[in-house]
Amino acid sequence: MNIITVGMADYAIGTSPISLTTLGLGSCVGITLYDSKTKLGGLLHIMLPSVDQARSKENLAKFADTGIPLLIDDIIERGASKRRLEAKIVGGASMFSSKNGNLKIGERNISSTKEVLYKLNIPIKGQDTGKNYGRTIKLDTNTGNLTVKSALYGTIII
Repeated sequence: MNIITVGMADYAIGTSPISLTTLGLGSCVGITLYDSKTKLGGLLHIMLPSVDQARSKENLAKFADTGIPLLIDDIIERGASKRRLEAKIVGGASMFSSKNGNLKIGERNISSTKEVLYKLNIPIKGQDTGKNYGRTIKLDTNTGNLTVKSALYGTIII
């Protein structure tokens, strides 16, 4: 089986039998979109909730508010139907502690991701978010299953 690895602030789209994976989701969030009829899947690895406060706005895949629409447009362009798309989200852990607690990047990433998907009418069919540990994910474009692995808690499929 062919596997496409998606880096931070990037995304990829594949169709069965390709799998899409991203490694080391800490405070970042991995968002998958899947169309079960066409077996098209997409995986986006966002780092930040919004492009608004960013110094560099060049890489739209880095942010939930710009990356998710980008992925949706691209996957539809390749043959998926927006009304059949289902999302799964993973990550958004609290990996960094700060004295004043203002960072909370993971929580903000989860919140922004959910808000954008809600506004775009994409249902979230599964999630493994928050807590304080990293995760690696792999989307099987044949089934839509998302395998989530963590060093502390083993493997689950959502």
